[in-house]
Amino acid sequence: MAKCNTRGRGVTIGLDLGDKWSEGAVLDARGEVSERARVRTTQKDFAQAFTGYEGARLVLEVGTHSPWASRSFAARGFEVIVANPRRTRLIAESDKKNDRFDAEQLARLGRIDPDLLSPIVHRGEEAQRDRILLLSRAGMVRARTQLINQARGFAKSLGTRLPSSSSEVFAKRVRAAVSEDLFPGLSTMLGVIEQLTQEIRTMDREVERLCRDRYPETALLRQVSGVGPQTALAFVLTLEDPWRFAKSRSVGAYLGLRPRHRDSGGQRPQLRITKAGDVLLRCLLVSAAQYILGPFGPDTDLRRFGLRLAEHGGKSAKKRAAVAVARKLSVLLHRLWVTGEVYEPIGYGERHEQAA
Repeated sequence: MAKCNTRGRGVTIGLDLGDKWSEGAVLDARGEVSERARVRTTQKDFAQAFTGYEGARLVLEVGTHSPWASRSFAARGFEVIVANPRRTRLIAESDKKNDRFDAEQLARLGRIDPDLLSPIVHRGEEAQRDRILLLSRAGMVRARTQLINQARGFAKSLGTRLPSSSSEVFAKRVRAAVSEDLFPGLSTMLGVIEQLTQEIRTMDREVERLCRDRYPETALLRQVSGVGPQTALAFVLTLEDPWRFAKSRSVGAYLGLRPRHRDSGGQRPQLRITKAGDVLLRCLLVSAAQYILGPFGPDTDLRRFGLRLAEHGGKSAKKRAAVAVARKLSVLLHRLWVTGEVYEPIGYGERHEQAA
């Protein structure tokens, strides 16, 4: 790779990340392709890629390798921009799509105006590693739920209903109610469900330990009824730096909990939420909102707000109310985090509405 005497001034680099190989395109100050490169997608090769262009703007799209790749290039002095895939449809829908073309298009989009790409800020390596614990736990919960649903479906096909129970005690209840030879594989399925339950409990203890020892700020968030260690830890690890947001109300939009806008003239249709941002945290916030609105939720401003929304419109109104409460909950959690205040379930929102 030839060195650049200007050390990257006015240069924009587009890097299309592949699983094994990545394609790069270097645009000079005039916007012309001055160089192309094909680099192995490894930490060793990225540490040497584009040597001499340090200080240049480097644009890549979010993906599996983008967290560590962006940290690697940023540490070398590049101005790294991680493009939001929602803003790169020009590339995805092109009829001339290949890795070299994608790299060049990324560079051209980043050269025009980085804000058009809605840049994504990747979390630090430690936060990313800790968040994998939450993702692993969520995967195990999904696997357990799928096995339980399969077991119930197989039993129904044979004219038998398995007893109602929580996931934690499902295997025990089934063994007490039916014979394990009800259908081939039932005993094995129950054993796997029990093993998954044990692993999930172990992960729950590790989440509690992380909250206590490494992320004590989660205690501020857990003041809100319905927010447990998983939701609190996911919130802290996803936002990582609460001061990224000038206003707490911006957090709801960041997590994809605000409705889409497609106003035209006098028409303002009601649309679904954007679902941008972190899927895991958004699901956890909605689950917390459902608890707040449920029969065991204590009397709070959030509950009163949600119940008013759910009064009219049937099931759809209840779903919209849960999302609206989740959005307000995200704003509240951010506010508690940055201020360190004691949460008061009644009246807190009114006193801090303007500040949030």
